[in-house]
Amino acid sequence: MTAPLSDDLVLHVGKTTRERDEVLGRFRKSAAGILAAAAVLGVGGGGLLAFWALRPVRQIIATVRAIQAGSLDARVPTRNSADELDQLGRLFNEMLDRISVLIDGMRGALDNVAHDLRTPLTRIRGAAEIALRSDGGSQAHRETLADCVEEADQLLAMLNTLMDISEAEAGALQLTRKPVSLGDLVESVADVYRHVAEDKGVALHLEAPTEVWLLTDRSRMRQAVANLLDNAIKYTPAGGRVEITGLREGDTAVIAVQDTGIGMTAAELPKIWDRLYRGDQSRSERGLGLGLSLVRAVVQSHGGRVEVSSGVGSGSTFRIVLPLGPVKSDG
Repeated sequence: MTAPLSDDLVLHVGKTTRERDEVLGRFRKSAAGILAAAAVLGVGGGGLLAFWALRPVRQIIATVRAIQAGSLDARVPTRNSADELDQLGRLFNEMLDRISVLIDGMRGALDNVAHDLRTPLTRIRGAAEIALRSDGGSQAHRETLADCVEEADQLLAMLNTLMDISEAEAGALQLTRKPVSLGDLVESVADVYRHVAEDKGVALHLEAPTEVWLLTDRSRMRQAVANLLDNAIKYTPAGGRVEITGLREGDTAVIAVQDTGIGMTAAELPKIWDRLYRGDQSRSERGLGLGLSLVRAVVQSHGGRVEVSSGVGSGSTFRIVLPLGPVKSDG
């Protein structure tokens, strides 16, 4: 502070800043040390955090490299946590599992096709060679050509069915969904096979309500139901009975095909959905071994499922369970 005095004198009063400067100096040193330590900890901790956070990404990269190297069973380790990167790892594993199933199915289908194509191709070749070597007339040649056409039709049917199954299992099957009455669908299939059942001496019984509606591809679903009904009639001896029933169970519609035929063993039931599989008792009947595979593929593409129960000598029951469609108004 400064104050003027008499006789041109001025009084100055002050206080030293040494203590303040010392305090500020110590504070600056402490702050510098703390900031330096914080910077080191921040950089180190950030690096460790980034390393830990990006570990799932590195695991995915390592899995992809392992798959590229030929290890198709490699999977990304997961921690069963709720963070996004762990969810990405689980989705990546699910995608790999799906791809693996499709690849295995393709391999199995190709192996089965390669095996089963040998017989009809050998028949066609043998028939053609016999026709070329024989001195028969035009009628014999026409019969030989008819046999070749029949075998070729069987091959074409096998290949088309395999393509439909593969498309359905891959989710690429084109479906034209429309409201369809359950009763009309079941009745249209039963009408086709009614004469077949009568010729074989099998009683065919139908029961289905018309007021239950499905949102489905009519032609594809008729194909699936027809395969079940065809098998039921084919493997039911004369004097037997086949029932095709449509009903509503909760929020689902059920199409059941029950027969009193030869039935299947418990060991056969898990295999009947495999492509080109035919049980020991069914080999005497003509067929491709693709019907049930197509049934399951078509039903699953509609968001449904197929159930089966059977016993040797007591017949089989197949149930197609589908979600209900919108109720169609009278207008």
